[in-house]
Amino acid sequence: MHQKNIQYAGLPLAEAKRALILLHGRGGTASDILSLSPLLHVQNFALLAPQATQQTWYPYSFLAPPADNEPWLSSALSLIGSVVEDITAAGIAAENIYFTGFSQGACLTLEFITRHAQRWGGVAAFTGGLIGDKLYHENYHGDFGGTPVFIGTSDPDPHVPVTRVQASEALLRERNAQVTVKVYPNMGHTISRDELEQANTLIFKA
Repeated sequence: MHQKNIQYAGLPLAEAKRALILLHGRGGTASDILSLSPLLHVQNFALLAPQATQQTWYPYSFLAPPADNEPWLSSALSLIGSVVEDITAAGIAAENIYFTGFSQGACLTLEFITRHAQRWGGVAAFTGGLIGDKLYHENYHGDFGGTPVFIGTSDPDPHVPVTRVQASEALLRERNAQVTVKVYPNMGHTISRDELEQANTLIFKA
């Protein structure tokens, strides 16, 4: 199960007005995902990157039945909730909390925010979709209140079908998120410079 092992960067929570939670992909590290921060317009943010146990948030594909990925999936979602609680305890409101993630971390990001839909600061999901062998609408609650969400993905991608990205987009829109999806032909399983520019333009605006 996941321990609360957080890497911090940027401003201290006590001094920041905005915070960004960064979630790495399978086989990655908190340091890996934090290395994106110089490329994002987050210089005045507190940055918090949790580290997954054994470098994976859950053992199987995000398209597996959720029960197959337990108890790891619930542990990961609980960990993110705990990080959010730490940020709000420091006096930063939900509308000033941002999220970004890549691959497995992007899936986990989208799953968490949609289970706790409210007016967040913004979300940049690099190659991800909502988790499960199907979309479990009963797991999702709340209203995004216009939260901006960017999802970038490749067509094709070896792990994340475009059809799941599109289904996730539709569900987020139903809950009043302002969603922008950009599909990149044959980009591969990576984060492109254009995706970072899109995130800066749409999400991390000054």
